[in-house]
Amino acid sequence: MKSYLLSIFLFIFLAGGPVYGSDSIAAPANTKASQAVAVADEVNEPAAETADTTADPFEEEYQNGEYADAITKEEKVEIADPLELFNRAMFQFNDKLYFWMLKPVAQGYKEVVPEPARISVKNFFTNLGFPIRFLSCLLQADFSGAATEAGRFGVNTIWGIGGLMDPASSKELDLKMQDTDLGLTLASYGVGHGFYLVWPVFGPSSPRDTIDLAGKYFLNPLSYITPWYYPTGTKVVEVVNRTSLSIGDYESLKEAAIDPYVAMRDAYIQYRKKQIKRKNNKAGAAGVQLEQNLTKSGAN
Repeated sequence: MKSYLLSIFLFIFLAGGPVYGSDSIAAPANTKASQAVAVADEVNEPAAETADTTADPFEEEYQNGEYADAITKEEKVEIADPLELFNRAMFQFNDKLYFWMLKPVAQGYKEVVPEPARISVKNFFTNLGFPIRFLSCLLQADFSGAATEAGRFGVNTIWGIGGLMDPASSKELDLKMQDTDLGLTLASYGVGHGFYLVWPVFGPSSPRDTIDLAGKYFLNPLSYITPWYYPTGTKVVEVVNRTSLSIGDYESLKEAAIDPYVAMRDAYIQYRKKQIKRKNNKAGAAGVQLEQNLTKSGAN
């Protein structure tokens, strides 16, 4: 029984990977700034950036500190935190899990595997994330985004050697990965975050984004490989590889923050808000373009 329970815990850990290792963050400039805009308004706010000029979100995370940009450049938002005692306990649990387990393994992996190889591994798993992005685009009626994702998947799978390379993002093709998921899909229908929630192992989330966690599992092709330890092993590689590309970001946040828990909460909600604004802007631009095309057709 003990070995069975241990196997279940290890599977959950390896299937998700601590958020600190998978979604890199840089230190926010001001962790004491007050929050002022309700999260319920996030879906209707005008966008500050155009989706067409959005850089690859993975590159932004690893190189530009996506969460830090959200903190320093966007309006403050607030999210209810009625489970703060539980969330803080889970934050501490994840923190220790990162420093005691994930980071040492990722550091050793980084010493052995050169960066170009690690980037290729990242590209491979990013390519496997096609189903969740494709479905999310369809559910948002973002057919151009769905077509782009389908094109990326085909190009990278065939000419990118199974996704190890990313020729679809080259200047010639310019097929950018769609920065979307089921959580953003629900946001496009007006569903708010709800309240802040920190899951053990998985990290910052909300009721809305928890649905996305479940969707990513069921839409991941590796989840259906048998026996169970094969997909678990591939998830180990994915989590460790991603962490090796972002070591130091979480540490920077902790060093700069008076209260790392609050800093992480602010960074998370700002990052999600920024993603929603991009999607809203893209949808608005597509609507304007369609209206213009219909007007031209009617005039002719």
